[in-house]
Parts: sequence; structure tokens; C-alpha cells
Amino acid sequence: MKNVKRIGALLLCLLMMISLFASFPASAAEADGPVMAKIKSSGKLVVGTEAQYAPYEFKDLDANFVGCDMFLAQKIADALGVKLEIVDMSFDGIIPAVQAGQVDLGIAAFTNTPERAEVIDFSDLYETSMQYLVVAAGNVDKYATKESLAGLKVGAQKGTIQSQLITKALPDSKLFELDKYPELALEVTVGNIAGLVVDSAVGDSIVANSNGALAVSKFEFSAEEASFGKSVVISKGNEDLIAAVNEVIAAVVADGSYQKAYDDAVALASKMGL
Repeated sequence: MKNVKRIGALLLCLLMMISLFASFPASAAEADGPVMAKIKSSGKLVVGTEAQYAPYEFKDLDANFVGCDMFLAQKIADALGVKLEIVDMSFDGIIPAVQAGQVDLGIAAFTNTPERAEVIDFSDLYETSMQYLVVAAGNVDKYATKESLAGLKVGAQKGTIQSQLITKALPDSKLFELDKYPELALEVTVGNIAGLVVDSAVGDSIVANSNGALAVSKFEFSAEEASFGKSVVISKGNEDLIAAVNEVIAAVVADGSYQKAYDDAVALASKMGL
């Protein structure tokens, strides 16, 4: 009888140990990554952006953050069940802020590149765009080839893929960088630089609101040089957050709501003269 009791006790202990070890991996698998845990604990999603890049991110007349990227940010916050907080900063400071945990995501028309992917993670693509060379209206034909731009200053926003594009595709030109596109557009208008390189959507907006001073050059980058896909920036080691962001991107691209947000942002930016 004692042996039977001893065996029964051992079996009970064994079953308890099996149950413990069986449940442990599930708990570990369900644990939130560091940024997701922070988001849930604080009840808010903090997104870093640079709000002078209509139609992607800018401010309306009431100083509210608007644009198709801000629409995407709000959709992600809604999916996570938290409030959205936007932090406006210099473009080249967003990735360091994501890495340092100062913001949870970077959403600012970021081009998905292998170089950036070495230090941060990207979501799936939510848009692909070409690049324009915007010049003074009288120079549309004058600056139509790489040779015509040799030795001249060509502008881009500091820290952007457009800066890299100028360096690689226009090696005989001189890269000229500023923090904001409105200032770059002014430099083109007054003749200090030959042109500026910018996303096609932003270029259209800049030209449309320049009162005829600016135009898109006849110069064209090749698709291989300048077809850029845009993604959300996320710090490494946060696969659960990446998965959640990708779900939102898939949904808003599939149902057309991102495209509608883009079209609405283009119309608003034009109305505001941006």
C-alpha cells in the first residue's frame, strides 16, 4: 500500500511538472516585446514625424497633424486600442529617436533601404513613389540631363534618401542640404541652387503652390535609381509590433482607405497653398 501511495505521489508530482513546463513556453510566447509593453502600459502610441512634408505629414490651419501618414498612424493606434501622440522633429533625428525609445514608431515617408535596415526594422511597404527634380519654371529644358547639372548644386532634405540619390545618380553635381523643403524650394526660386529632388507627390504640391515659379524638370531618374518604397520605422527586437503594424497596412491598402487619405491630403495641402 505504501508503494502504491508513493507511486501515486510521484505521478502527481510528475503531472504537475509537465503542466508547469508545458505552460511556460506559451506564456513566454505571449509576452509583449519591449515597445509593445511600453505602449500598452502608457496607453498611447508615440510616433515621430517631420510635419512639413505634405501630403504625407503636415499641419492644418488649426495646427492639427494631418496627411496620409498621420492617417496611417491613427489607424495603428486604433488597432492597438491606445491614444495617438505625434512628436514633430527633424527628419534626421527620427531614426535615432526610435532607436533610443523616445518614440515608438517613425512615420515620415521613410524609404525602405538596406542601409537603414541595418540599424532599424521596417514594416511592409505601404506606398511606392518616383522622384522628381523640381527647378525654376524657366529651366525645365535647361536642366534635362545629368550633364546639364554637372557642377551645379542640387538640393535635398537633410538625412533623406534623396540626398543619397543625388550623390549616386548625379555624382558630378554638388549636394546641397537643408532641414525643410519650403526653404529648399525658396533656394531654387531665387536661383541659389539648380533644383531639388523630392517625392513625386511632394513635388507636385510644391509646384502647384509656387505661383508659377517652379516646375518639374524634363530630367528623369531611372526606375532602378529612384523607385522608392515607403515603410514604418520600428526599433529592432519588436516582432509583435511589426506584425501589428503590417496588419494595419495590409488592411488600409486593400480597402483603398490609404489612397483616399492620400487624395484628401493632396486636396487639403493645395487648399492651404502648401
